[in-house]
Amino acid sequence: MTRVHDMGGRYGDGRVVPEPEDQVFHEDWHKRALAVTLAAGAHGAWNIDVSRHARERLAPMDYARFSYYEKWMAALADLLVETGLVTADEMAGANPTMSPRAATTLTAEAVPAVLAKGGPATRASDMAPAFAPGDVVLTRHLAENTLVDGGHTRLPRYAAGARGCILRYHGTHVLPDSSAHGLGDAAEPLYAVVFPASELWAHPENPADEVVLDLWQSYLVAG
Repeated sequence: MTRVHDMGGRYGDGRVVPEPEDQVFHEDWHKRALAVTLAAGAHGAWNIDVSRHARERLAPMDYARFSYYEKWMAALADLLVETGLVTADEMAGANPTMSPRAATTLTAEAVPAVLAKGGPATRASDMAPAFAPGDVVLTRHLAENTLVDGGHTRLPRYAAGARGCILRYHGTHVLPDSSAHGLGDAAEPLYAVVFPASELWAHPENPADEVVLDLWQSYLVAG
């Protein structure tokens, strides 16, 4: 089953129109939305996979009509309430109180160092890589989270059941399917897998194009 956010190759959405490289934000409030999201994330109450899943599980009608940063802000509001950083009443503007995490607030002076540090997802793991560059693989037939019904996964539906070739081995990384649901890192080998456009879509505009996806080992079988 496809969900509203999993829209690769879907008909009816029109062409992708590249924007000027120097046009980072369309509106001034977009800058603030990015800043608030980064500052809230610095409290450590969630990780990147949890935040992605929060955006994916917005109501379909909202997801379809919201702009990019409106999706960010709607998901952030959900996360703030769900993690207890803000109450629903406070979100509505009533009786604001000092958050118990106020001491971990990200200050403007600390932003460059925090962004430079990033959030590496590499982890040690006993799981050996099953594939090497040049190996032919098939993706799982169903693009679903096998740990949590309806849960987060980084295997897009348009690539489910497709045949590709291992381009690069990235080492072992946190498995989003587990991490997004508080089930631990469950680190697995991660690969860059290259697919011809003709393998992913029935009528690609440019059949010779290739798509490279980063995919975890549990998404793949030998092809």
